[in-house]
Amino acid sequence: MNHPSRRDFLKGMGASAAALSIAGRPFSRRLAVAAVPTAAPQDEGGTKPMGYAVVGIGSLAMGEIMPALVKTKLSRLTGLVSGHPEKARHFAKTYGVPEKNIYNYENYDQIASNPDIDAVYIVLPNSMHAEYTIRGAKAGKHVLCEKPMCTSVKDAEAMIAACREARRRLMIAYRLHYEPYNLEAMKMCRERQFGPIRMIDAEFSFVIGDPTQWRLKHDLAGGGSLMDIGIYCLQATRYLSGEEPVSVYAEAWSSDPVKFKEVEETISFTLRFPSGLIANCHSSYGTDGLNRYRAGGPGGWVEMDPAYTYVGLVQRSYKEGKTTTTEPTTWDQFVAEIDAFSDAVNHDRDVITPGEEGLRDMKILMACYESVRTGKTVSLA
Repeated sequence: MNHPSRRDFLKGMGASAAALSIAGRPFSRRLAVAAVPTAAPQDEGGTKPMGYAVVGIGSLAMGEIMPALVKTKLSRLTGLVSGHPEKARHFAKTYGVPEKNIYNYENYDQIASNPDIDAVYIVLPNSMHAEYTIRGAKAGKHVLCEKPMCTSVKDAEAMIAACREARRRLMIAYRLHYEPYNLEAMKMCRERQFGPIRMIDAEFSFVIGDPTQWRLKHDLAGGGSLMDIGIYCLQATRYLSGEEPVSVYAEAWSSDPVKFKEVEETISFTLRFPSGLIANCHSSYGTDGLNRYRAGGPGGWVEMDPAYTYVGLVQRSYKEGKTTTTEPTTWDQFVAEIDAFSDAVNHDRDVITPGEEGLRDMKILMACYESVRTGKTVSLA
């Protein structure tokens, strides 16, 4: 029986959208070029590409991150960390990684003495993010960590503190902050091209497969659809509005008490913002194909549908009686994200999505679960 993973869903939904022929304006050449870096041994300043060890060789690492590191301009794959030696050796051979740069979870700290590795990209189950971020920082490596940042506010704070103490950069892999259509939507909303934003609706769902996978185990995932895909909806409300919510009310439910005995299947949450904006968000492992957001004001609206997949994103906007639609995206979001981190490290600049960004999300996610438990609105002040 075929059990689709979240990665398969994200990629499949985007590919389906990209196959559609949608009339509309393409984005500017500048944006398109920025989103599709080409491989090169050095950047224009002659800086050596930053070496990454990928920590965890699961479906996301195999399907997206390692292939992206072949195409990056400022980055390269130089190490692997895995609990499966045969798999690690296979991918080391595939990507030209020296066998001496293969590590397991026990000897991971020895990366400290490896000059080939400048940074680690943490691609492990959520509850392992904190440990391997902290160990990576103590080994003197910069850290790019997948979202959600971790599974508790305490762990998020510890990750930030460890990287700060080690004087290493920490970036959370919110790839849509480096994706041109989402950047354009942020710009439209922040510039009030539709007037003040009065509403945001954001939804993301798919029917999860294998009932034994780690995403359905609370100790590894920290929660259900909220932690996995609801975080995209939360992020959209924050980066579109440019505001931080002041309160949240959430309700969760599950259709299958056996499959979802440890984590929620579906959750809806409402966020209130200082301006009066109300955002309604919904994520589910039991409904197929929701993948959108819309932000609107008195002068019109902007939406993405699909909004969160790896390719095939489409933007529509309505203003002055006219609807504009973009072509589906084809660029590699992971290339842009990884090179953005390398560029920030190489030029000693702050990253766009630092650990503090992940911490803010963790506080709101935990408040959502508190609201579910208590049945009450939770203040975020």
